[in-house]
Amino acid sequence: MRLPEHSRTSRRSRRPLRAVLALLLLLLSAAGCGYGSRAPGVAAAPAAGSGPPLSAESVSVGYFANVTHATPLAAVQQGFLTRELGGTRLRTQVFNGGPTALEALNAGAVDMAWMGPSPAINGFLRSGGRGLRIVSGAASGGVALVVDADAEVRGSDVRGLRIATPEAGNTQDVALLHWIREQGWEVDPHTGRGDVTVVRQSVKEIPTSFRRGAIDGAWVPEPVAAQLVADGGRVLLDEADLWEGGAFVTALVVVSPAFLKDHPDVVEAVLRGAVRTNAWLKSRPAEGRAAVNRAIESLTGRPLPEQVLDAAWRHVRLTTDPLAATLAEGAARAERLGLLGGSRDALDGIFDLRPLNRVLARRGEAAVDDAGLGVVAAPAS
Repeated sequence: MRLPEHSRTSRRSRRPLRAVLALLLLLLSAAGCGYGSRAPGVAAAPAAGSGPPLSAESVSVGYFANVTHATPLAAVQQGFLTRELGGTRLRTQVFNGGPTALEALNAGAVDMAWMGPSPAINGFLRSGGRGLRIVSGAASGGVALVVDADAEVRGSDVRGLRIATPEAGNTQDVALLHWIREQGWEVDPHTGRGDVTVVRQSVKEIPTSFRRGAIDGAWVPEPVAAQLVADGGRVLLDEADLWEGGAFVTALVVVSPAFLKDHPDVVEAVLRGAVRTNAWLKSRPAEGRAAVNRAIESLTGRPLPEQVLDAAWRHVRLTTDPLAATLAEGAARAERLGLLGGSRDALDGIFDLRPLNRVLARRGEAAVDDAGLGVVAAPAS
């Protein structure tokens, strides 16, 4: 299936210099859903709007410097959050990936965070349901299987190839393994060995491995998928094509249950800011995209290359709908693969969409659904 290593390497060496430069720029950015240490120098100074504070003097919010987290990036830069919070001070922290954001939430270093569905599910299960609540969706789509354009692939048959995912058991890893099983191929979910070799690497390492020929492709989120295409890959499969209506959750907003209980007005204010930011990004796409890239540049020192940003922006849909049914399906798939770390049935109560639905109702917008996994209100005494 694979070309000889010397052939693959020599072909890559002839790729345009701009693709290599684009790779270097991305590696200096905090890539989406990645894993690793906190991005350097990203703790923003406390900010507050005008007016009296809400029930909390401050709120700390975490997110990533990538396109799937465009909402908080633009909301902070354009002041949507501070306007909604009034005199409550906004503190922000930017992370490279879900595990570090989850650690910060568990430690009380942040009160709310944007993160992917896999760390949210794992955080909920490992804490016995006490660690977090999902209060909103953030993004849908923006995940693809990209393979080396030089690889000999018939149709979508990737048997014999080395395909990378960001981490064992993470959202994209489960999606790839589920798809492999549906093709009738065999791969051990734990070792990654089988008809396809599944290589677990951080998204910061995947572009380098791809360029060097150490892997033949990857099932990854944006903007990494766009980067691999810029570096000589081709999209073999858009994951959106595997979901009904093309919608599936890739990012969510979570909150500490204690903070939600003590400061529901602050949580609502953050969600109001997110909803208004999304409306602004939708109404002014060019201005919004530029604002997001400026935010990424200010946090990482480098903007995303335009060709990477353009491609990623086309494939990611920002939404407050958590697409709860797709989260439940993803958890069920992980359980069947033996990668969930708990029972799918233990996810009851992971959602609390009441604050978001109050925000939407005031705007005359339809409520979003929790697929039966929402909190159950205590009976009146």
